[in-house]
Amino acid sequence: MRYHYNRDTLYIRGNLNAVSTGVDGGLRHVSTLLNHTVEKDFNHDNPLLFIRELLSKANYADDAFGLLTAVWMQDLCILQYDYITVFVTAGVSNPNPDPTKPHTINIIVTSDEGFSDAALLETIITVTEAKAHALRLLGRDFTGTTSDAVVAASEGPVVHTYAGTFTEPGKRIYSAVLHGVMEAIKRHEGTIPVTAPSYFIYSRYGNTGWFEWKQEGCPYYPCHFPGQSCDFCYCPFYPCRNESLGEWVDSSSRNGKVWACTNCTLLHHPEVAAYLRTHPDAMLEELINVHKE
Repeated sequence: MRYHYNRDTLYIRGNLNAVSTGVDGGLRHVSTLLNHTVEKDFNHDNPLLFIRELLSKANYADDAFGLLTAVWMQDLCILQYDYITVFVTAGVSNPNPDPTKPHTINIIVTSDEGFSDAALLETIITVTEAKAHALRLLGRDFTGTTSDAVVAASEGPVVHTYAGTFTEPGKRIYSAVLHGVMEAIKRHEGTIPVTAPSYFIYSRYGNTGWFEWKQEGCPYYPCHFPGQSCDFCYCPFYPCRNESLGEWVDSSSRNGKVWACTNCTLLHHPEVAAYLRTHPDAMLEELINVHKE
């Protein structure tokens, strides 16, 4: 599963089993998820056709789920908690049923560990509970807007049968959505000014909990070598399972093994990072060959 974004669109790519409450929603296998920014006065007779046109321009097949929002992607919040990654854009300028005003909280949950169909559906419940909690903590007297949407997707063989708040994936989803909705609203409303999407990682080291990673002023630079690129500090291929780049190690916090790529420098080489920026769908072997050249 991979993701990339530009000024107005987030794309998530993979072999995904997914459920969506958005445009042409349902439960099916898809290759793409997207969240696209439209103008505040957006009015299209056929939103599904509009989304398919976006996919066509990106040279992607139309087996996809798409969401639309008036929030710019610079206000996007991306949160990673182990195998769960959550993407949130949130505008709550108008919770009332007036379609002429911009408002939407779009939440996409992805898992690198497979979910059953029931777990995907239950994710929608978990997300909604966390979203309502976040709005309450922000002092809002509503539990959502009139056009909120949720997409949940996973890749790989089924590992998790359920995703309620007391399950391991549910705990991670709830925590990420709770934190992500609050942070996304602050960015959209200008409380926290930003010029690019924000990344949050749940860490168990030092001060356990959510922290925002920022390239500027990173205390670990250079973590590999002087002049390294930090554009992909959190690798979009993780876990790549390529044993020439990383290895399986015993987990200190979970039963079993986890993928460790501490010593991998592939995406830190400037020429490789530049290639991936301009070829966001490049495969790992392709990037390895770029580095060899």
